[in-house]
Amino acid sequence: MTAYTSLADDFYVNMNLNTEMALPAGRDTTLSFFERVRKKYSTMRNFYTRENGDHVLEEDKDQGHQRWVTLEPRRICSGFINPPDIDDAFEQHKLVLELVPYMLSVSSLDCEALDYMMGFDFNYRGNHDELVAEALGVSSALDGLMDIPGRQVLNYEPTMTIALEETCRRQARLMIETRTNAYQVRRGEYPEDHISVFFTVRQYGSLESDSSYEGTLAELKVQCEFLLEKYVVEQVLRPLQLAISTK
Repeated sequence: MTAYTSLADDFYVNMNLNTEMALPAGRDTTLSFFERVRKKYSTMRNFYTRENGDHVLEEDKDQGHQRWVTLEPRRICSGFINPPDIDDAFEQHKLVLELVPYMLSVSSLDCEALDYMMGFDFNYRGNHDELVAEALGVSSALDGLMDIPGRQVLNYEPTMTIALEETCRRQARLMIETRTNAYQVRRGEYPEDHISVFFTVRQYGSLESDSSYEGTLAELKVQCEFLLEKYVVEQVLRPLQLAISTK
């Protein structure tokens, strides 16, 4: 298992390709694409269409890990929950991106944005926002709010996006998502739910004529994993893990 297994209850590696134009919606095109993915990953045998029209192909959910691929009107997504190896997830995403130009007519010109995202879920029964504030702290400008007698934190979801080069076309984003609401805080009754940390490196705009989707994703993967190790694991993930373990 990867080193990330011990950091959170679940972690996942996702790829999202957002297109400028609508994807082909024909029955034959959609099924042919998913059949090609299933040919490579035979355990991805669950195919269905959501009420909103999105098409999904996925593995069974009771294995401890799960591959999935979705087709939306203007987005192609590929994910792997709890992959045994990070490269296993990348190979799946790479296959999807190798297929889309000739099976879904998505050229390098049609790219609105390409994402490589690593996510982490921490199960916690309690006030998520309070825990995040305690574990990660707040800026000095907000310290006073934490000292107000009787205060309870209702919403605290730190997020930051930074440009990684001068054109701002490649960006990194850290986002924390909590799932506690005011009703739960008022009653003091909390279901066990997860706090999520998402770290994404995104490439905006059409690719260069000599670039490929899979090649660009490989670059995003390297940057994402480097930045995650240097700026997120010890600064965000481990403090959350420690705070939960002491509750």
